[in-house]
Parts: sequence; C-alpha cells; structure tokens
Amino acid sequence: MRESAAERHDRLLGLVRDRGSARVSDLASLLGVSPVTARRDVEELAGRGLLDRVHGSVSWPQDAAPGAAGPGATGGGLVLGMLAPSSTYYFAEVIRGAHEAAARAGARLILRISDYRPQEDHARTEGLLSAGAEGLLVAPGWQDPGDPAAFGDWIASLPVPTVLLERRPTAGSPLDGLDRVCSDHAHGVLLAVRHLVELGHGAPLLMARADSPTAVAVRSGYAEALAVLGLRAPQDVIDSVPAELAPDAFEEAVRALREAVLSGVATAALIHNDVDAIQVVQRLAELGVRVPEDLALIAYDDEVAALADTPLTAVAPPKREVGRHATELLVERLGQSTGAPRRHLTLLPQLRVRDSCGARLP
Repeated sequence: MRESAAERHDRLLGLVRDRGSARVSDLASLLGVSPVTARRDVEELAGRGLLDRVHGSVSWPQDAAPGAAGPGATGGGLVLGMLAPSSTYYFAEVIRGAHEAAARAGARLILRISDYRPQEDHARTEGLLSAGAEGLLVAPGWQDPGDPAAFGDWIASLPVPTVLLERRPTAGSPLDGLDRVCSDHAHGVLLAVRHLVELGHGAPLLMARADSPTAVAVRSGYAEALAVLGLRAPQDVIDSVPAELAPDAFEEAVRALREAVLSGVATAALIHNDVDAIQVVQRLAELGVRVPEDLALIAYDDEVAALADTPLTAVAPPKREVGRHATELLVERLGQSTGAPRRHLTLLPQLRVRDSCGARLP
C-alpha cells in the first residue's frame, strides 16, 4: 500500500526527533523520497511549528521540552505520547497546541499518526508506550459510527493516564469515564444557523460529509439547532464528498444545492468542511449561482475559509486550545493521586463573520 503524506510526515518527525537535527538531503534518502518531496514536507512541518529549519537542515523546535531531541537525551522531564488521526488540516492546530503546552510544562511530546485507520490505533499507541510515554493524548482515527465499539475498548485499559481529544464516546461506556477535551460542535452549528436566521433567512440547508466524528457531530448539531430555533429543515441533508475522491458524487451534491437555490427552497447553507465549501462556491459560480448574492453560505472548520475568492464566514472550533487544555489536564493528572475525579472539558467554537453570508432576502 502506498504511504500517505501523513505517514511520511510521521516518519520524518520521528527521524528528526531521534537525531535532534538532520540535513534535508539526508532525510530524503532515509525516507526513500525525492529531495523535492523532502523539502516540501519540511516546509509544511516547519510552517506548522513542528520543526525548525535553517540552511538546508532541520531540527526539533528550540522551545521543545528538555529531552525533546530523542530517547537518548537527558533532561528528566515528563514524556507525553500523542496519537492523532492526521498531522494536517484540522489536527495540525491540535498538535501545535499540545506541543506548546508540553514545552511550557517541561515535558517532551512524542507523536504517532494513524491516518484515520482505527485498526492501527492500538499498535501505534503501544509504540508510544514503548518509547517511554508516561501519559497519553488519544484522538482515535474513528470514521464510521461503529468504529468506537469495534476499535475503542482497549483505550479504557491503557496502563497510563489518558485524555481523549475531540472524541465523545457512547454515554455510560468505559471510555466515557476517561478525561476528555472536546469542541462543542453542536454549539458551533447553532451559532451558524442563528446568524443566518438573524440575517433574514429561513432554515439553512446543510451540506456535510459523514466520514469523521466532527462530520457526525455537525449533522446531529444541525438537527438540535433547528429544534432550538423552532425551525424545520427545508429538505434532507445533502451528502458531501471530497471532489478529488468522488468527482461525480461531488457534482451531484453541488447540483442538488443549486436546484434548492433556484427553486427557492433555501437561500442559505452551512457546509462542512471549508475545503469542500470553497470548491462548492467555485462550481456554483460556474453554474450561475453566486455567493453571497444568491446564496448566503457559512463553512465549518475555518482552516482555509478566509482564503476563498469571497472570504467565507466560518465556524472555528478551538483546535489549538483543545490540544493545549488536554495537555495541561494530562500533566495535572500525572501529578495527582489516582482517586482524583475525572473531567470532561468542552470548549466553544467561534463564528468568524466574513463576506459569504451577506445575502439577504429581498
């Protein structure tokens, strides 16, 4: 199976962490990739603050905790392990927040990426424990609704303190008794729906993916928001898929949204996520539907929404703060007795208003 970019980034970070520093040309050889690919990977990771880059070499960040250069380094600080489903997009900021908090606490953070393959979560977490992790931050690579039951029981029996990140287990399950830090996506959706209604629109349409816990939470939050505001969905949720993976299905979804606008079914929409939203806006323009003139639109995630031709209003989950608070909670947990009460910390997203929701009814 071809290695994903996330897996390659994981290996690159591991090589630099273990060595303290490395030449980019040496990393290309060790990773078995071209120098161009290695430079591109290094630039991306350095841009996210996960590496420092100087004169053709990279090093573990200077603000990292004592002992961050690798297992053989000295310093005696705590070693924290983090399992994330990806090192890009949404979780890049979660990782950054965790890294910053670990550095402030004098701890070393080591990272493993599952690339959204939940069947590999257990083995990668065992790798963190073997590397000396004394506490764990775990964001399982769950995608399907059945994944927590199929690939989650082992988390509750981990031998070290564990904090779940951006995951809400089934109420009453063993995982529900763990510490966790999550964004309140239902609140974020409510902010978006309420804003559009206050602009004079009826209930907005939802166009959303169904391939991640965030997507599932956005869908359920949409139903809750409509109930809170006493609204009825103008039609069924439009299922969204990545344009690059399923172009025909993406085109079908865009045309369904176009038809809803042209028929007067809806004048506003919420789209998860904002990469999809940018591509939807571009395709709608080609099909004669303009944002915001014909359709008021809000995106969900706010990773790249501000970079669209028409900057997109977006719901921004507190990603970096999730990583920071989870790490602080884990460090605190490691210093407490085993009988201390567990905590569920929920952080509220923000609505960042830009140009794309300016449409109003005549």
